[in-house]
Amino acid sequence: MADLHYYPLFTRRITQQTGKGKIHRQYSLVVVGNGNGLVGYGEGKDEELPRATDKAYAEAVRNMDYVERFESRTVWTETQTKLGATRIILRPRPLGFGLRCNPNIHQILKAAGIKDCSAKVWGSRNPLNVIKATFRMLQSGNAPLAMGDGIGGKGRRLDKGSGIRGKDSVERERGRKMLDLKAY
Repeated sequence: MADLHYYPLFTRRITQQTGKGKIHRQYSLVVVGNGNGLVGYGEGKDEELPRATDKAYAEAVRNMDYVERFESRTVWTETQTKLGATRIILRPRPLGFGLRCNPNIHQILKAAGIKDCSAKVWGSRNPLNVIKATFRMLQSGNAPLAMGDGIGGKGRRLDKGSGIRGKDSVERERGRKMLDLKAY
């Protein structure tokens, strides 16, 4: 595990207000990837920044998951998501295009081993929302159409009178098999 890409993307001082006064701590968000499809992020809090970063690194390694890549260089298809007021679109690009996107998304894609991609961020550019929304798009199997948004939102019907779409129709549209979560 020594050859992992390690990017501490976000640190801040946080304060908890209690009845006895304020408790100050440090918060760190770290992205870790092997540059070949595995990527994850972790968050850590502690009184000292180095320990918070170590906690975040350990969580990021535990949360690493595989990212589907086309020709081992770009994303399969144009995808978009919305988290809070942040809206992101990721687009595949031709060979040699490079990464043209928000700096936080750039580090995530670099850690995942994606070399040719563009991204556009609308609305809020809050780094936490940008990072979390990007991971929601990248890690496979997130939010199949009409099956909820991955953070507690309900699935909705596509047409009046039709039920929620089945696994086979989602697979047919995507052109690939969905992972069976019961096997893990």
